[in-house]
Amino acid sequence: MIDFRYHLVSIVAIFLALAVGIVMGTTLLQSPAIETAKKTSDLMAKTNNDLRSELDARRVREAADDAFVSAFTPRLVAGELNGERVLLVEAPGASSTYREAQQQVLLQAGAAITGRVTLNEKFLDAKNQGVIDGLVTQLKPDDMALAPSTNAYDKAAALLAATLMTTDQAQAGTANPATAAVLGGFEAGGLLTVDDEPAKRSTLVVMFAPERPLDGENAEPQAAALLSLARGLDAAGKGTVIAGSVNAASAGGLITAARDESDVTKRVSTVDTVDMPAGRTAIVYALREQLNGRAGQYGVGANATAPMPAVPNPTTTPTSSGS
Repeated sequence: MIDFRYHLVSIVAIFLALAVGIVMGTTLLQSPAIETAKKTSDLMAKTNNDLRSELDARRVREAADDAFVSAFTPRLVAGELNGERVLLVEAPGASSTYREAQQQVLLQAGAAITGRVTLNEKFLDAKNQGVIDGLVTQLKPDDMALAPSTNAYDKAAALLAATLMTTDQAQAGTANPATAAVLGGFEAGGLLTVDDEPAKRSTLVVMFAPERPLDGENAEPQAAALLSLARGLDAAGKGTVIAGSVNAASAGGLITAARDESDVTKRVSTVDTVDMPAGRTAIVYALREQLNGRAGQYGVGANATAPMPAVPNPTTTPTSSGS
C-alpha cells in the first residue's frame, strides 16, 4: 500500500520540476528579451532626442522670423490707416495680450484708437435675450426702425453700430447725439464695459475672438450673437476684421463660424494669426482692403484663403467707400 509520504514526495517532485523548468526557461529567454528591450528603448530615446532637437531648431527659426518681422513692422504698415479711427471690440475669452500688441501696430499704421468695448458673458447668455430686446426698445431713437421679426442680437447690433460707427469721415470722432445713452444703458445692464471714448464714432473695427472654441449647447447661439454684432458694425462703418489665433479657427471657434457663413465672408474679413507679428501686419492690410470694399479670410487655419492680403501698392490710396 502506497502511503501518504509517497504522494507527498510525488507532489513535491512535480512542483520542483515545474519550478526548475520555469527558472531554466526564464534564464534562456532572459538575455535576448532584455537585449531587445534595451535596443527598443535606445531607439525611442534617440528618436525623442532627434524630435526635441528639431523642435528647438524650429523654435529658434520662428523666433528669428518673428524678430525680423517685428523690426520691420513699422515700415510695413506706415501710413496704411492714416485718418481712420479704429474701434476695438473684445469678445468674452479674448486675449488682452494679443489685443494690446495689435493696438500698437494699428497706431504704427497711423490709425487712431477710439476706444474699446468689452462684451461680458451676460451679453452672450441666451437667457438674457428678452432683457436685451427690452433695452434696445428703451434706448433706440424714435426714428430707428427695427423689423419686429428681427432677433434681439440683430437689434442690439444695429443700435450699437449706430452708436459706435460711421462711414462719414466728417462725423468720425464725434458722438451720435441720437444714441447718447446707449452705451451707458448696456453698461448699467452688465452687458458690456467701455474704455476710453468708443462713443466718438469709429470708421473701422477689429473684433477679437475668444481664444477657446465655443462649446456646449449655447455655442451656436453665442457665435451667432457675435457674428450679428460683427455684421452690424461692418454695415455701419467702413469695415470689420475678426482677429484671433489659430485656436479661433478650429472647430467651435468664432473665426470658423464666420468662415462658414457666406453672408459674413462676403463683407467681414478674418485673420487667425494675431499671435504672430506677421498676422498683426495682415490685420492692418485686411483693414485697408476693407476700405476698398473687399473682404478676405487670412491666416493658417481652416478655410483661410491666403496667409495675408496682397501687400499694398505704396502708390495706391485707399478709397473711403464702405465695405
